[in-house]
Amino acid sequence: MDGSCPTSGPSRRILRDETLLVLALSLGASGVSALISFVGSVTRPGGLKDQAATLNASAAPGRPWLDLAWQLFGIASALVPVALVAHFLLREGAGLRTLGFDRMRPGPDLGRGTAVAAVIGSLGIAFYLAARGFGFNLTVVPEALPDVWWKYPVLVLSAAQNAVVEEVIVVGYLLRRCGQLGWTPMAALVGSSVLRGSYHLYQGIGGFLGNVAMGVVFVLLYRRWGRVGPLVAAHTLLDVGAFVGYALLAGKVGWLPTPS
Repeated sequence: MDGSCPTSGPSRRILRDETLLVLALSLGASGVSALISFVGSVTRPGGLKDQAATLNASAAPGRPWLDLAWQLFGIASALVPVALVAHFLLREGAGLRTLGFDRMRPGPDLGRGTAVAAVIGSLGIAFYLAARGFGFNLTVVPEALPDVWWKYPVLVLSAAQNAVVEEVIVVGYLLRRCGQLGWTPMAALVGSSVLRGSYHLYQGIGGFLGNVAMGVVFVLLYRRWGRVGPLVAAHTLLDVGAFVGYALLAGKVGWLPTPS
């Protein structure tokens, strides 16, 4: 997980550069985008809770088949940095299996992931509602897709894509590279957690702080279990609950905020 770089492997400079490139093509760029979005939100008139951040929106309104093609393309292209990570690890003679992203232990991974999702999901909803109530968060709209037959399958695929990208890159890969570059375990934990918070900053301060806390928990669990598999399972279940739950409940229950 946090092991040192083998003497026969790539130099530290190469490892540093490839890590920066992976982040620039994925979640590092998302962090910069979220920061710009957050600055734009706080400079608009009115409070954050009166503004909305929409996820999983239609890419071709009124044209369902073209919209589906765009949704699937977006999901597939977002996974390219994970393929790049796999390539870099294979070059070292390792692979995604060294991060614990494989099919070796599907039962334990799913069981642990379900338990983590149950705890974090309930706490996360309470934290989001509180943060929005105090004006620290935008109203998050997890999905805005049309009511077509592929809506729920696409939401599930989007949830799985988010989970794979974030946990493989921000936890498994980044912690491995931080260790190889000589970072202390604490510095690696802080770096991974702050990065996770940064690309959720578009939701507001609450989204940032909540995801930093989640990042700390996930790093500690990864170090304990040595596998990102349970984290991918947990994250997938959390996002499926958020995306599908919103689609089913929005406008039907009073406690779920919707755009005004």
